[in-house]
Amino acid sequence: MDPNPTVLKATATVRQGVQLILEHRYRNIPVVDDQGRYLGVFGVGCLLRLILPKAVVLEHGLNSVPFVTDTLEDLRRRLAEAEDKPVTMCMSVDITVVSPETELVETLLILYKTRNSVPVVEKRTGRLMGMVSYFDVGEKVMAQDL
Repeated sequence: MDPNPTVLKATATVRQGVQLILEHRYRNIPVVDDQGRYLGVFGVGCLLRLILPKAVVLEHGLNSVPFVTDTLEDLRRRLAEAEDKPVTMCMSVDITVVSPETELVETLLILYKTRNSVPVVEKRTGRLMGMVSYFDVGEKVMAQDL
């Protein structure tokens, strides 16, 4: 587990979130309040939802869009419309979390099934304690003498 993950405050802008995602090649970044309580994650799913045409991202939207001829400039314009809004406008709150007491294999199964880093959240306070990623797991497993 990374006990000091990069986080976004709830007041951070979409622009700040995008910059961190691009700079570090993150898929998701945890969002916390001023007390460090976990709120959700901001990530590439949100970015795609912001730049794709609305008809595509509706709950029962289009499955294929070969007739849409949006340009790179159209995508940039859509992102620019949201850049100054808070990351909470489109963060995911349905991400599976674990607690520090969650067993290792259970945590790994969640990591495997969700294919995303897993937030570690203290049950009592809701504070983000860290993130478990594939890299953390690989580093620990590979550190053993074989």
